[in-house]
Amino acid sequence: MNDELKNSLRSIVGTEIIRSSSVSGGDISKAYVIYTKSERFFCKHHLGGDAHDMFMAEKEGLEAISATNAIYAPHVIAVEPSTNGAFLLMEYIESKPPSTKEMELFGCRLAEMHQITSGDYGWPSDNFIGSLPQSNTRNESWPHFYMEERILPQLNMAVEQKMLSVEEVPSGEKLVKGIHAYCGPENPSLIHGDLWGGNFLISAKGQPCLIDPSVSFADPHMDIAMSRLFGGFDAAFYQGYSEVAQATLPNDAQTDLYQLYYLLVHLNLFGRSYYPSVRRILQTYFSEGG
Repeated sequence: MNDELKNSLRSIVGTEIIRSSSVSGGDISKAYVIYTKSERFFCKHHLGGDAHDMFMAEKEGLEAISATNAIYAPHVIAVEPSTNGAFLLMEYIESKPPSTKEMELFGCRLAEMHQITSGDYGWPSDNFIGSLPQSNTRNESWPHFYMEERILPQLNMAVEQKMLSVEEVPSGEKLVKGIHAYCGPENPSLIHGDLWGGNFLISAKGQPCLIDPSVSFADPHMDIAMSRLFGGFDAAFYQGYSEVAQATLPNDAQTDLYQLYYLLVHLNLFGRSYYPSVRRILQTYFSEGG
């Protein structure tokens, strides 16, 4: 942590910072635990022109989740610019390995959050998925929203970065037809938007907590599909979710189609190791024979 950042944090917390320690696991920003004589804080620091906008969007998402009173999200203390970037300061939540019962509670709480609905899909403002821009223009049609605001921007980016060829990108008509054939309509629900295993924690008191959101009103199956992408959560999570949501979990086709968005994001952020999975889904659901 550089002196500029340390001095800015000291000014905000109003007391001397005794030490800081780096936290591993973040692919986008550097993260630190900040120690004073009496408290701990969590800080994320990111370099780049979008850093302040990214953290403001994260703050908005955390506040939206917290306002549901369904599941906890950490309190944001400050978002401030720094030289060539910005930082986000929030409360520190001590975490522990989750028990089966706590994962079931997590599923229940996520289902309660998904009961917060809207009249259409989208969000009042655009935000980010990882460090990539995420458009949230409102739309009453889920297939059109998912195609126009989620899949097409990532496909176009993949072509620009030469991760996909133009010929591999389905037309908008094929995309909408494929999505419509397998997905929804579900009520536009408040979703976390990037629900992999690194974006939740169980506090030392046993309470589930969501972090690093990419919120919007969308098909709630998006969160479930993302939770399954890297091996899935404990079975108790899905049991708790199903009991409260009183709805079936996404089937294999819906899971594939919603994971496509996240796979494209990973393709654009981290490279061609994600290409085979993207290609399989595109060929399975959007080719002439799909």
